[in-house]
Amino acid sequence: MKNLDFFATKWYSLHLMEPLAFPVRINRYLAHKGFSTRRGADELITKGLVKINGKIAVLGDKVASSDDIVEVSPKIISKIEEGYRYVAYYKPRGISTDVQTEGESIKSSLPALRGLFPLGRLDKDSQGLIILTNDGRLTNRVLSPDLAHEKEYLVRVDKKITDAFIRHLERGILIETYKTKPANARRSGETIFRIVLTEGKKHQIRRMCAAEGYKVMELTRMRIMNIKLGDLKEGAYRDISGTELATLKKSIGL
Repeated sequence: MKNLDFFATKWYSLHLMEPLAFPVRINRYLAHKGFSTRRGADELITKGLVKINGKIAVLGDKVASSDDIVEVSPKIISKIEEGYRYVAYYKPRGISTDVQTEGESIKSSLPALRGLFPLGRLDKDSQGLIILTNDGRLTNRVLSPDLAHEKEYLVRVDKKITDAFIRHLERGILIETYKTKPANARRSGETIFRIVLTEGKKHQIRRMCAAEGYKVMELTRMRIMNIKLGDLKEGAYRDISGTELATLKKSIGL
């Protein structure tokens, strides 16, 4: 049997998590996922390297719903992944993660990492870990609030922390009309605490503290899932690779 040796290995499954109107042509689906251009997707389909629900796709096939399973040959995935890069960056305070913003931003301060984009955001007045990558597959797999991935922060506030404050952080705090999800929190000093969140509302920690009468003086993100800030200095970065990268990918289904 010709050209069927890739069936012997596990295919890479694409699960659409961002909004898209169904049914949708398979080439558009792949392009929408950032996996390929439409023309590139057509080439893969023509070569029999794409499946829909276990069946080899042909040009013009459509993905009927988000429940459909779209798979791409692992041979192609391995070639594509050779061009991907993953970087852990210690964003200093005063640097914006908005690549469109004017002034000092990650884009302007890291010309050596041109082509990479920040995975998520960290407000300008905060510092700490940001993951930079050119792998669009990570965006929803890491950032989707439905997946409840952990992010850990070290926070310094303007006055002494009470036991009641820590309990409220853990149980959830009403910020305006929204009650935050339960979190893990612990005191690390008289005015310092650590908190692990599984959601990412805008300025969430600052708003949670404000609701309890505290003002955040310093906020540092220490960890995103298994990726840690470690001993990185402000403004420095390192490549994420090896076991660390393999663990991250496995946890998000790549």
